[in-house]
Amino acid sequence: MTDTLTHALLSRAHSPTTASDLYNERVIKRPLYVRPSSPTPSARALRRRVRNERQDKAKKRKARKPRPLSAAKKRSLGLLEIPMEQRRFAIYEPLHNLWLGYMREILGVGGERAYVNAASSGPVLASADMHGAMLKVVRSRCVSRVGLKGIVVRDSKFVFEIITKGNALKTIPKEHTVFRFKIPIPTKEGCEPQSPLIFEILGEQFQNRAPDRANKKYKMHYQPDI
Repeated sequence: MTDTLTHALLSRAHSPTTASDLYNERVIKRPLYVRPSSPTPSARALRRRVRNERQDKAKKRKARKPRPLSAAKKRSLGLLEIPMEQRRFAIYEPLHNLWLGYMREILGVGGERAYVNAASSGPVLASADMHGAMLKVVRSRCVSRVGLKGIVVRDSKFVFEIITKGNALKTIPKEHTVFRFKIPIPTKEGCEPQSPLIFEILGEQFQNRAPDRANKKYKMHYQPDI
């Protein structure tokens, strides 16, 4: 009875041929969806499914984040190189003046006469940032490096990169090298000028990046290169 009524209603709205086609496709051949016969998943399986979905979402979210460039990629792109037009000594002289003020502050020296010793100033110097320092090589296993002097423009883990007064960029390894730098003492009016403080540092004590040295604790111990 229901099939006859359905066909009659379709015949009123469509031609006999169209009504027969619609009846066969939409009524007789309509798929019947049956509920899966698999059992209800256990609580453990549900937890595993939720965990896997969470991990998949985390992987997709992590894949969308830009990954930091590796050191090899930075070198290939030239991001670690100083452009030729910036390899001029005059550009970094203001940086050196700022560094002198920074060193006077951390060493606690001012207009009055300053007294420093290895026990108090050694750990401070070892943890200081050397960007802007005017370093001179006084001892090295490579004789050709002795006498090089310039402003530090990059303080990496194993080397100092300096700009000399001849506008040349030099890379000096810290290992087996002794550096010297001076800290001028400002004098007040009516006082005699004081000689600058002269320090010599071992490159081995600076074989860390500047941010890592700031939090590192140093102890006095035997140095075979001395």
